[in-house]
Amino acid sequence: MQVLVTGGVRSGKSRHAESLLRERPAVRYVAPGPVLDDADWAARIAAHRARRPASWETVETHDLAVALQTDVPLLIDCLGTWLTAAIDAADAWEWPADELTDWVVDQVGTALAAVRGEVVWVTNEVGMGVVPAHRSGRLFRDLLGTVNQHIGAACDEVHLVVAGRVLRLHEAI
Repeated sequence: MQVLVTGGVRSGKSRHAESLLRERPAVRYVAPGPVLDDADWAARIAAHRARRPASWETVETHDLAVALQTDVPLLIDCLGTWLTAAIDAADAWEWPADELTDWVVDQVGTALAAVRGEVVWVTNEVGMGVVPAHRSGRLFRDLLGTVNQHIGAACDEVHLVVAGRVLRLHEAI
């Protein structure tokens, strides 16, 4: 079973995703985001860790294909931070958009091919607001939309979290 949980920043999506696996005796929590030297970011990470069960293993990596190679349920939080870290690691922000899109789709395909069991994916829904003023922001928005579509298509369920409420989406395009 795979579930994609999407929503805006501070919508409650991480808490909802965690609740989907709360009863499992062991969970691998994959944190694929960038490592930042920022007090606010550190506080956010600490709050996430504090509410997770002690039995959950935390793995911080940008290599989703490796992180997915386990038989325990997985929670990957979040694809937006993974995308940022992956583009940073490849120094790809200035690549042509179509080339970067192909590369990202390949990365997602590799990750999906590694799935062996239950996975809850968390992502941001970033295409519902203001058009970013800078190329990197527009590129990120477009790429994350592409990532979300590919992961969503592979999932059994997609949950949209808005203002702490969950809407289970049923229809694919």
